[in-house]
Amino acid sequence: MAPGAILVALLAVTPLLSLLWLALDGGVAHWTNLLRYVLPQATFNTLLLLLGVALLAGAIGVGCAWAVSAFQFPGRRLLTWGLLLPLAMPTYIVAFSWLDLLHPIGPLQSALRLLLGYDGPRQFRLPDIRSVGGAIVLFSLVLYPYVYLTMRAMFISQPAHLLEAARTLGENGRTTFWRVVLPLARPALAVGISLALLETLNDLGASEFLGVQTLTVAVYTTWITRSDIAAAAQIACMMLGFIFLLLTLEMYGRRRQRYAGRGLRTLQPQPLHGARAWLLTAVTALPLLLGFVVPLLHLIGQSIKRLESQTLPSGELLSALSNTLILALSVTLLAVAISLALAWYARIRALAPASSPLRRLSLRLASLGYAVPGTILAIGFMPPALYADRWLADVLEIRGLPLFSCGLLLVLCCTLRFQTITLGALDAGLARIPPSLEQAARSLGANERATFWRVHLPLLRPALIGSALLVFADTMKELPITLLLRPVNVETLATLLYAEAARGSYEDGAIAALLIVLAGTLPMALLVRNQLKQVGE
Repeated sequence: MAPGAILVALLAVTPLLSLLWLALDGGVAHWTNLLRYVLPQATFNTLLLLLGVALLAGAIGVGCAWAVSAFQFPGRRLLTWGLLLPLAMPTYIVAFSWLDLLHPIGPLQSALRLLLGYDGPRQFRLPDIRSVGGAIVLFSLVLYPYVYLTMRAMFISQPAHLLEAARTLGENGRTTFWRVVLPLARPALAVGISLALLETLNDLGASEFLGVQTLTVAVYTTWITRSDIAAAAQIACMMLGFIFLLLTLEMYGRRRQRYAGRGLRTLQPQPLHGARAWLLTAVTALPLLLGFVVPLLHLIGQSIKRLESQTLPSGELLSALSNTLILALSVTLLAVAISLALAWYARIRALAPASSPLRRLSLRLASLGYAVPGTILAIGFMPPALYADRWLADVLEIRGLPLFSCGLLLVLCCTLRFQTITLGALDAGLARIPPSLEQAARSLGANERATFWRVHLPLLRPALIGSALLVFADTMKELPITLLLRPVNVETLATLLYAEAARGSYEDGAIAALLIVLAGTLPMALLVRNQLKQVGE
């Protein structure tokens, strides 16, 4: 299995090495053109977007996490898990929904003009959300749960005696939060923000339709519009610098995270009453309403209208649904198989990270795919895949670019991006299994294979099912990779929705969008249930 671990790590590194080769092969002329016409605006927009999302998503996540951790108010239990639901809504679907809702002649602006007594859009209209500011708000409404999840885990595990000591020294609740609680939670904040920013960098559809020329959009348009893969690779290499900084921030946060030890009395929520309690309920529920409930209701309404005018789903939609299910199932099975093999091998060989630099490096490289935007992975896999197809044609006489035409490259690329989810979950699950269980199985005559099937696998079932559902949902809503690597004339739900939105017919893609959201809601519900069980709620 050691060669298998090294092979997975090499596959994860292959697109990055390919990008470097493409970028260096492009020559100085490409760099000059990019530096003059493309990179200044795209880099500025990307930095501004990342900064805005870090501040706004951080503020929303921290505020909501502290509210549900420190106070008792009406609807707190519902909001505790409900605030995670925007993660089930892809950023591009939220962008499409709000673009439709906030159109100058859309329902919200029309109702507002009617309420204020204006006749038409020329007399009154809201600011256009097709801007960096609009993108910051929409991205933050979808991605704040990353911050919320990490911060809430930190808040509910902080020892209560620290807050009590601050209060005995004369600090009020506000100063205690800023001077005691938040500094202790900074590592968790760094982890949450870095995850949100990595998702921001991965986005393609929302940024493009909001009119924000980010580096990711620049990579896509340079490749697709200008057919200049060398220039696209050079932009992608610049993006790798941002990714390296975010990964460093995330590793720093995880390394410095500390949680309260067992037996320590932790923070208990204080009850609020009257107007203050209901005001906190309204403020805390606002991100959930804007980031999930309103877009979902809009999708349901548009889907109903679409079905009223068309009794049966179109053949195009059914074909896209079947293609999406086949892709998601293939990626999930492959990701689970690879992750299970890697995690089990590390377990039976007792290769702890501290004693095995090779294992630590292999697992870190194998987990790299999730941090790299799908657009970069797709471009990086192009040259090796074309070389492999030429080899198949010359040596085995297999014609027609089989890696592309059969969707094998698409499945491989999605697997390398999402198998980090299953690998992390299974690695953590195996770490929680005490070695005494394995020793007992061996004392009863069970070999390694029998121990795996009878001991490890049953205990890993919750982590296995949960991570598999997350991979399935993430594959269903993946847009950049499927948009770039799908076989000719093959559509998924995400690419079908993208095509409808590109034509300006959002309502025609509403059913596809609703199916994607529903697919993402189930794993989120399971994640929420596990979170509530862990904290005893």
